[in-house]
Amino acid sequence: MAIEECCSTQLIDGDGSFNDAGIEHFIKEAKLGECGLSYAVVSIMGPQSSGKSTLLNNLFGTNFREMDAFKGRSQTTKGIWMAKCAGIEPCTLVMDLEGTDGRERGEDDTAFEKQSALFALAVSDIVLINMWCHDIGREQAANKPLLKTVFQVMMRLFSPRKTTLMFVIRDKTRTPLENLEPVLREDIQKIWDSVPKPEAHKETPLSEFFNVEVVALSSFEEKEEQFREQVANLRQRFFHSIAPGGLAGDRRGVVPASGFSFSAQQIWKIIKENKDLDLPAHKVMVATVRCEEIANEKYADFSANETWCLLEDAVQSAPVAGFGKKLNSILDTFLSQYDAEATYFDEGVRSGKRKNLEEKLLQLVQSAYQSMLGHLRSGTLEKFKDAFEKALNEGEGFSVAAHKCTESYMALFDEGCADAVVELANWDSSKVRDKLRRDIDAHVAAVRAAKLSELTSSYEAKLNDALSGPVEALLDGANKETWPSIRKLLRRETESAVSGLSSDLSGFDMDENTKDKMLKSLEDYARGVVEAKAREEAARVLIRMKDRFTTLFSHDSDSMPRVWTGKEDIRAITKSARSESLKLLSVMAAIRLDDKVDNIENILCSALVDTKSNAAVTNKSITTSDPLASSTWEEVPPGKTLITPVQCKSVWRQFRAETEYSVTQAISAQEANKRNNNWLPPPWAILALLILGFNEFMTLLRNPLYLFVIFVGFLLLKALWVQLNISGEFRYGFVPGLISLSTKVLPTVINLLRKLAEEGQMPATNNPQGNPAAASRSFNNGSNSSDTTSSASSGVTFSSGNRTQYSSPTKEE
Repeated sequence: MAIEECCSTQLIDGDGSFNDAGIEHFIKEAKLGECGLSYAVVSIMGPQSSGKSTLLNNLFGTNFREMDAFKGRSQTTKGIWMAKCAGIEPCTLVMDLEGTDGRERGEDDTAFEKQSALFALAVSDIVLINMWCHDIGREQAANKPLLKTVFQVMMRLFSPRKTTLMFVIRDKTRTPLENLEPVLREDIQKIWDSVPKPEAHKETPLSEFFNVEVVALSSFEEKEEQFREQVANLRQRFFHSIAPGGLAGDRRGVVPASGFSFSAQQIWKIIKENKDLDLPAHKVMVATVRCEEIANEKYADFSANETWCLLEDAVQSAPVAGFGKKLNSILDTFLSQYDAEATYFDEGVRSGKRKNLEEKLLQLVQSAYQSMLGHLRSGTLEKFKDAFEKALNEGEGFSVAAHKCTESYMALFDEGCADAVVELANWDSSKVRDKLRRDIDAHVAAVRAAKLSELTSSYEAKLNDALSGPVEALLDGANKETWPSIRKLLRRETESAVSGLSSDLSGFDMDENTKDKMLKSLEDYARGVVEAKAREEAARVLIRMKDRFTTLFSHDSDSMPRVWTGKEDIRAITKSARSESLKLLSVMAAIRLDDKVDNIENILCSALVDTKSNAAVTNKSITTSDPLASSTWEEVPPGKTLITPVQCKSVWRQFRAETEYSVTQAISAQEANKRNNNWLPPPWAILALLILGFNEFMTLLRNPLYLFVIFVGFLLLKALWVQLNISGEFRYGFVPGLISLSTKVLPTVINLLRKLAEEGQMPATNNPQGNPAAASRSFNNGSNSSDTTSSASSGVTFSSGNRTQYSSPTKEE
């Protein structure tokens, strides 16, 4: 069972080459890395072929190669071998050193002896010195060079701990151990005193460096049973050897087991270079290298850790609940692993490397932490926007909603930061918090500006609707009360809008100056709407004047279309219509939103309508100044002027030119109407007819039959006149009338004859319309009614022959 548990390797070969691969494999196989400080190293040195390997195999259950006595006495162990003891707690490593004083290396080749001895003292807790019993007390004994070598190399070690030197006396004789031990200690002291020492250790006793133990064993060849029994008893002393008071109880400067391989390699390197070996500095160096390796290993393991990778990937796209707790758990796990593996190394080095590892890990996870803060910031900002909008939609005051939502979601962000905090890092999230606060304030300011703009635009739209239409209507019906009505309308609507806006602004918690500016801006906007509408209407003043003139000139007081019968006073009507149009021009000439009185209307009337003034202006002999020869009005600021005096004169001139045609047409229509209404011939023609036709008249009186025939012919002609509407046909000219009548005469005559035939066949009881005159009057009334409707709808119509025919309801009646 012991052999199965044992494992060994050659640590250093006979040429002094360190077996790197072998020691690494050995440490893994022996599971030395798990031992921490709970391990001991035992080495044995002594003369060649003194039974060192045999002792170790029996004492520790190792499998070192032993010398075959039957083949002769020769070198068996070359270099330094290492094995793990079987069945001993704690873990104990045994090094079997090449024997000294061997003929294979020669008398002068002692370099390797010193190097191996120094190596054994540097790495071992217990050094077994195997010596023959019969050499004790001899001046030239084989152990003297060995002890000198041990003490000499000890001067090159600056070790903080004591090493146990156990002298194993082999092949003990009858001399009791109590008598051998004093002699051995005396020889050891002499050797110690004879060894050259540094100045600092001139008076240092041997006990400061070594714990000297002496044991004696019987001969293996002659008393094997007794030898094994004594070895078994000695073996018990190696159990719990690292406990206080044990053979390896002094643990100062012990290299942790995980760094043993590197430590041994570096120690041998320094020894080979023939340098002094400063074990405390070496311990720090080993701790530095080993802790660095452990830290790098943990950093690599952390980087490849699946949990961390998943967490890192998740936080790149969205916030992770419990981010800080999860990350802290992963960090604690790997740092705890580092602490467990590096716990036995130098505390200063271990702490420094741990701090470096923390910094590297924090540097690795910082991007994920920043991503988490970024998600928290953006998520909190979006939630704030939604909550803020909802609060405003529910009618909550702007300032109250902004303050409440800001405080609530800043607190929510702080909770998220607390949940994401990395305990090892002292990272400050205040910059992200400040950025969130700036974003929130910027959003509030933007919403505030948008709400104020929307609110202002709403009231401006209301003012525009409330003012544009009424102002346009008032200006269209311009009179003396136009601008007072506009001022009254403006004042009423402005006060209403300002009052509403002031009430709505109370929820925005703004200072009075800003509020007053907004209200003043709204008032200015209302005035601007009126002024803009006034300027717009002023640009169409000529059209408005012509419309007003046409309305007043072509319609009577009942708004009915005017028919020029010859009785109307066209001059008076024209003057009245032009005066009203001039009033419209005077109203449009300037903006009168203030209560100041101006003299524009009087100036325009005196300059444009008053005939005496006009005559005075046109009379070259009179050198009076023209009141309209100016670009401004008296007592009217230029900014309030819509139409300058010069422009008014130009508009009036164009207005008169464009309305002159209507007046001329009215006069022509009146004259034509007079002519059409006079059906009788001139008096001289009537007198001539009476004188020249006296004989014919007397003939008719003598023969009544002629009179009857004439009467019947008159009725027929009258009927044809009415049926053909001869007066209407000739209204558009003589030639067109003849052409139209030529197409209607024959159908009309046939129609009359058919009606006469039908009336003659009807019974007398039907009471037929036998009175042609009545029929003629009825038909004539219908024709005139139709003609009147046409005239009412069209007013004045123009013919191709430049003759104008007007129909008049009065005439038809």
